[in-house]
Amino acid sequence: MTDGRRCATLNKHGLDRAAGGQAATAEEGEMGLKYLKQFGIILFLSFVGEILHELVPLPVPASIYGIILLFLCLEWRVISVSAVKEASSFLIEIMPVMFIPAAVGLMDSWENIKNAWIPYMVITLISTFGVMAAAGKAVQFIMNWEKKNRKEGK
Repeated sequence: MTDGRRCATLNKHGLDRAAGGQAATAEEGEMGLKYLKQFGIILFLSFVGEILHELVPLPVPASIYGIILLFLCLEWRVISVSAVKEASSFLIEIMPVMFIPAAVGLMDSWENIKNAWIPYMVITLISTFGVMAAAGKAVQFIMNWEKKNRKEGK
């Protein structure tokens, strides 16, 4: 560091770790525990979803049970939004990375699907637009229903 400036990487809070070598502050420790607690809550509900998947004889993925449990806990205020907000935001931010293994799996399976890729693309496009249309109609129905109930004073 000939020019008097320190070359170091900065973490999210702008703290110099590489050059100074100082220990983590109490605030950073609390922040780390906060993230661990939030991830723990999400993982616990995911685990309960896995148990429900084994116990309930329905063809519903365990992750869906877990996300429904999280939704219900948030809706019924068993868990506050602030109890999972930062961890949820982090998981949403890294979501695109989670699709890489699936894409690699498709590349590995190319020999099996190369003769049928056009039907796969057609089915994907049709189902995508079908889901978009159904979701749009559902939202319109709910919005009209709520507007009608407000006018009637219910």
